[in-house]
Amino acid sequence: MTFSDRALLLATDLNRLVAPGTMAVLAPNGVVQDGRVKSVLQRALALLGTPYRWGGTSPDSGFDCSGLVGYVFRNALGIELPRVSREMAERGQSIDRAALNAGDLVFFGRRGRVDHVGIYVGEGRFVHAPRTGKDVMVSSLDTGYWSGKFMSARRVNGI
Repeated sequence: MTFSDRALLLATDLNRLVAPGTMAVLAPNGVVQDGRVKSVLQRALALLGTPYRWGGTSPDSGFDCSGLVGYVFRNALGIELPRVSREMAERGQSIDRAALNAGDLVFFGRRGRVDHVGIYVGEGRFVHAPRTGKDVMVSSLDTGYWSGKFMSARRVNGI
C-alpha cells in the first residue's frame, strides 16, 4: 500500500468519525452536544500534516502539542486554554480513560509529569503534534509509544 493509499484510508476513517450523526456526545447535564465537538474535530483534523515546531502556535509556522490544542479550541469554539500541557492538565473535568469522548484532552508524560497533550477523536485515537521531524497526526492510545505514556484526560469546560 502506497503512502497516498494509507493517507486516503486514514482520511476515510477520520471522516467517518466526524460524519453527521456519529459525534453526538452526552454532556454531564444530559444535553447532547454534537456541534461543538464536531467543530473541534474538524478544525483539528484539517491540520493533519502541519509541521511540528517547538513553541509553534499557528498553521503557518507549525505547532507544538499545546500550541495545536490551544489553536483548535480558540478557533473552533473561542475557548482560551493555558499555553502549556501541564497547565492544561489542571483545567476542566477529570475523565477516566474508559469514559473518554471525542473532544476530550488526553495527557501523556514521564516520571509523573505531564509533557504532551492531544485531542481524543474516538475509537482509541487522538490527534496531536508529536515531535520535531513529525507532522500533526493521529495516533493510538492503545498501541505503540503513546500507550505507555498516558497519564490523564480532561473534558474542557464549554464543550
